[in-house]
Amino acid sequence: MSASSCCAAKGAHAHACCHGHKTAGSARGVKTSGATVPQLFGANVFNDQVMRERLPKETYRALQKTINTGAPLQPEVAAVVANAMKDWAIERGATHYTHWFQPLTGSTAEKHDSFIAPAMDGSVIMEFSGKQLIQGEPDASSFPSGGLRVTFEARGYTAWDCTSPAFLKEDGAGNVTLCIPTAFCSYNGEALDKKTPLLRSMTAVSKQAMRVLQAMGNTTSTKVISTVGAEQEYFLLDKEYFHKRLDLMSCGRTLFGAPAPKGQELEDQYFGAIKDRVSSYMKDLDIELWKMGVTSKTKHNEVAPSQYEMAPVFTSSNMAADHNQLVMETMKKVALRHNMVCLLHEKPYAGVNGSGKHNNWSLSTDDGINLLEPGQTPEDNAQFLVFLVALVKAVDRHADIMRATCGSAGNDHRLGANEAPPAIISIFLGQELTNILEKLAKGEKICSSSGCQFVKIGVDSLPDLPRDNTDRNRTSPFAFTGNKFEFRMVGSSQSISGHNVALNTIAAEALDEIATRLEKAKDVNKEIQALIKEVMGKHGRIIFNGNNYSEEWVKEADKRGLPNIGNTVDSLQALVSPKAIELFGKYNVLSKEELHSRYEIYTEQYAKHINIEARAALQMTRRQYIPAAIRYLGMLGGPSTAAGKSGVPRKLLEDVSGLLDKIYTRADKLEKEIAKAVATQQVEKQAAAFRDKVMAAMDSLREAVDGLEELVPADLWPVPTYNDLLFRL
Repeated sequence: MSASSCCAAKGAHAHACCHGHKTAGSARGVKTSGATVPQLFGANVFNDQVMRERLPKETYRALQKTINTGAPLQPEVAAVVANAMKDWAIERGATHYTHWFQPLTGSTAEKHDSFIAPAMDGSVIMEFSGKQLIQGEPDASSFPSGGLRVTFEARGYTAWDCTSPAFLKEDGAGNVTLCIPTAFCSYNGEALDKKTPLLRSMTAVSKQAMRVLQAMGNTTSTKVISTVGAEQEYFLLDKEYFHKRLDLMSCGRTLFGAPAPKGQELEDQYFGAIKDRVSSYMKDLDIELWKMGVTSKTKHNEVAPSQYEMAPVFTSSNMAADHNQLVMETMKKVALRHNMVCLLHEKPYAGVNGSGKHNNWSLSTDDGINLLEPGQTPEDNAQFLVFLVALVKAVDRHADIMRATCGSAGNDHRLGANEAPPAIISIFLGQELTNILEKLAKGEKICSSSGCQFVKIGVDSLPDLPRDNTDRNRTSPFAFTGNKFEFRMVGSSQSISGHNVALNTIAAEALDEIATRLEKAKDVNKEIQALIKEVMGKHGRIIFNGNNYSEEWVKEADKRGLPNIGNTVDSLQALVSPKAIELFGKYNVLSKEELHSRYEIYTEQYAKHINIEARAALQMTRRQYIPAAIRYLGMLGGPSTAAGKSGVPRKLLEDVSGLLDKIYTRADKLEKEIAKAVATQQVEKQAAAFRDKVMAAMDSLREAVDGLEELVPADLWPVPTYNDLLFRL
């Protein structure tokens, strides 16, 4: 049974293998010291090369058939694979294995079991069966389910996803664990994780894309794979300062902090020389990721002080999602080894840029054709235009769903803040490509360096499109960058699975409708011409090549009828709209019940995050900031200052005293608002109360505390300042 159906049979031995994408081979058992990058890469991955070497030919072929076609995996094949995987892992120091899965918390989960099994003589042997490989039964009672199961029903199932290779994780203590990527579902088969819907959506978009290709005459491709490269932004800070701030430890962001004298205004951080300490961290990070088969490619300073970015090479959406989870986890682990802490929150510091995750998405065939590559021939041009307008149609129709996938308490601080795309979804195509689509739609001549002509789809070639569009518009939330779309609204701490579930599914719907038309058409090229005209007429409003940060765009978007959903609580409602239920249900990606569960979980998580922040703000205020102010007032009220003639000490005394009064009052107000919000029963109303009342009270309290920080001497201030956090690495 495939992970796309996620253990639909209760208690069945489910192999959970679906269509997928092979990973590159690598050298085996290589020590880090003195090893070359090719030797390091994938050394801890049970990849295709390892399987070829260790599995009998018949077993290897059977497993590849399962991986490539979703065919059932027979128990005897699973047993041979499990034994080979165990031997490989033990040779590399592994003592335990785990089914590595991605529950709806947004992070990963793992339960470690050793390979040992008691022998009759009192000793132990090392065992790992096919059943243990393909299915596990972890306790699901403490994971969020959004009503898909009741708390006292603890059973959940993990099912092997063999399209994402097993790998070894090493920790700082030298422990080695065999990690088996798995789907996670309830006793009744509902998806309790982020992997299962992603696999289902990949199946859906592949099926509909293949229909389009076959209608256009493609006879060589057999599968279409959605591919992703997820750029990851992050902050680093000294561990000593991290442990002195409750807000960073509890919330991942600063709840208070007066601005440092210098921020990012000199623009000297972006692409600047990397500090030795950070460079050492990045080197170790690369090595750890390479060993696990993650293609860490690019690293550089980002815009804000102490902010950085890592970018991988693209791979299949499923593997990219797994790899990005490994990237985030490894970033944190490696930072600790360097006496630093990695912050993945979308907005750790006020006043400087926050962090995002650029999700570079495309579609490729199993024989190497990028369907968003313009190409050189009329046939390639036609294929490109069909898939391009499919995305224009899909994004305009379901902009609200795309916005919902980016909703989180952290990302609300970032979106629309002149550092990240706004909450309004639009598509950037570049002026040249936009002009071509508009002229094709109107039947007008298209001009190039060789002259102007009417272009017939499938007969004439389009003018060469510039390949340097990538950085033409960094303000766009969904930008075409030459041969892919870059979804720039994704939050830095978020799993990329949900965003790609949405992209794959909305693309599948648009391609389904296009395929139906092309399959019935007597003249496919004329139908494509008509399709372009129709899409540009109905959905061209979503294309915008200007400044997404401007107020003029907000007004223009409103005129065009584009949704502007400014916060998570409102955006998440799109997940349970009749349109979303029909869309995800039609393509067997998420059922109505699964959508409602996600809506409840994400809305509840939003409220919980703000509740934690508010409680941390109260503790810091009452246990640190108020005592610091009282100590300083005692100093100001002493005999040495009472006789001052300039009046400055008296004015200072009044200012500090006034701020202390405000802090007392506003802390009490925050406490009351927290209590009211917590007492609110309905999840939507509770989240709205935290958004509207608690956040407002927190902001008001912060204003007073930050004002106090500007007045209190540095040696009396109880926590590290922004200057410490941002510039002392």
